[in-house]
Order: sequence, then structure tokens, then C-alpha cells
Amino acid sequence: MIPAAWAMLRKDLRIELRTRESAPAMILFSLTVFVLFHFGVRRDEIDGALASGVLWVTVLLAAVLGVNRLFASEREGRALDGILLAPVDRTAVYLAKAAALFLYLVVLEVVAVPAFAILLLGPGLGGALPELPLILLVADVGLAAVGALVAALAAEARARDVVVPLLVLPLYVPLLIAAARATEPLLTPHPGPHGLAKWLGFTGVYDTVFLLVAVAVFDYLLED
Repeated sequence: MIPAAWAMLRKDLRIELRTRESAPAMILFSLTVFVLFHFGVRRDEIDGALASGVLWVTVLLAAVLGVNRLFASEREGRALDGILLAPVDRTAVYLAKAAALFLYLVVLEVVAVPAFAILLLGPGLGGALPELPLILLVADVGLAAVGALVAALAAEARARDVVVPLLVLPLYVPLLIAAARATEPLLTPHPGPHGLAKWLGFTGVYDTVFLLVAVAVFDYLLED
């Protein structure tokens, strides 16, 4: 299963490097949102809950763009049918798609988080390191796990651009709450005690549950 997943992941990454459709769109969307907030609220510095909310809502909505494009190459020319006929475990398809979305999110955050700091945080991210990258990575696992599952569910839907947000956004809400609550004290000038371990633990449980559910049901999602 792992060699098959690795082969499909390499295929997806080669296609993305050639077409540049998913990650650049996610990055451009995020940068546009941060610029809009910068001029919309007429403030160079935001902090606390507002800053955390802006960051995570932007990352979440950018993830939806990536989810919509996960099975784009397979939809063209009915390539998904060929993959399903291949003698490989279908879970490998899920693992490859989840890993691809995870990598897109990491690339997005490498570019977008510094831009967020420059446009909206004023002093920068010094007080949020090294905890913020850890929160981002743990949350990215959940975003990728749920996103790949929903992308497979909506792969053959005609109105998938509508179906994907309707399905994935409610599932992302618990993750959004936990990530935002974990990040809020890091973006507060004088934070008090906060439960970073508690919220990271909740996010880890969320990741584990959805990964296990996805592996258990993915074969049935792709049945005709």
C-alpha cells in the first residue's frame, strides 16, 4: 500500500509542479484576504482572538480550494476508473491525496504566515515561536485527513464546487475552534495561562479519529 501511495503522490506533485493550479491559488487567496483585512479594518496591528481568527479562517478557506482540486487530474479523461481497476489497495489513493493536501498546506503557510505577520501583526511572530509551527502542522494533518475524504466523496458530483464546501466546512469547525484557541494566547501581547497542551491534544484526537474513519470507509466511498 505504501509504495502505491508514494507513486500516486509523486504523480500528483509532478502534475502540480507542471500546472501550478492548487498551491498558488491557495497562496494567492490567502494573501488577498490578508491585504483586504489590512485595509478593511484600517489597522496595522491586530492581536488576540481577532488575529487568531483571521489566520485560521483564512487557512481553512484556502484549504477548501485545495480540496476542490484534489481529484481534478483523475476526473479528466476518467483516470479515476483506471486507478480503481489497478490491483492496489484503494486506501493508497486516500493516503496519497491526504499527503498531497498536507504538503500544499505547508507550502501555503510558509508563504502566508510571514505575510500575515507583516500586514497584520506589526511586531511580527517572535512571541508565537516555536509553538505556532507545531499548531499549524498538527492542524494541517486534520485538514488534510478530512479534506481528502470529502474530496473523494464529491469527486464525481456535478456540483462538487458547491458540495465540497457544504460538506467540509462543518467538519472543520471543531478543528478551527481548537487551533484558534491554541493560537490566541501566542498572538496576545501579555498572555495569561493558557491550555496549549489541552487544545493540541484535542486536535491530535480529531486527527486520529478522522484518519481512522477515512481508512475504514474509503474503499466503500469509491464503489460504483
